[in-house]
Amino acid sequence: MRIVLMHDVIHTGKRGEVVDVKRGYARNYLLPKGLALEATPGNLKVFDQQRRKIEVRHAQEREAATEVATALAGIRLEIAKRATEAGALYGSVTAAEVAEALVAKGFEIDPRQLDLEGGIKAIGDHGVRIDLHSEVVAEVVVTVVPEE
Repeated sequence: MRIVLMHDVIHTGKRGEVVDVKRGYARNYLLPKGLALEATPGNLKVFDQQRRKIEVRHAQEREAATEVATALAGIRLEIAKRATEAGALYGSVTAAEVAEALVAKGFEIDPRQLDLEGGIKAIGDHGVRIDLHSEVVAEVVVTVVPEE
């Protein structure tokens, strides 16, 4: 099924692209959530008319994400967790815990934007990637210390 994407969709395409996807994926996920339109001649005309508005909104979102990335540049977070004497954690540091620490610093970050690269399971410094926008990525340092 040919569709035109209204938003960036991971593993499918960028906003404005006309792509072929499986019919069930389009009908059950993309179309109901407003992420895409069926690529009919009428819908393509409507999309071309809205393209300027979408590009302006996309640029504003990118600028806002760049500002947040600049503010996050020097941030170091400290999270205390129970650990063994060898430095291994009982469990791991989750994206929700990192997002909570960021909220305490004044940043509203969705845990789904965090990339912990397989999880944080040891004491020490760890780099955490934050996907703020499809074109803007920030990184913070999370220091895991043993809980006393």
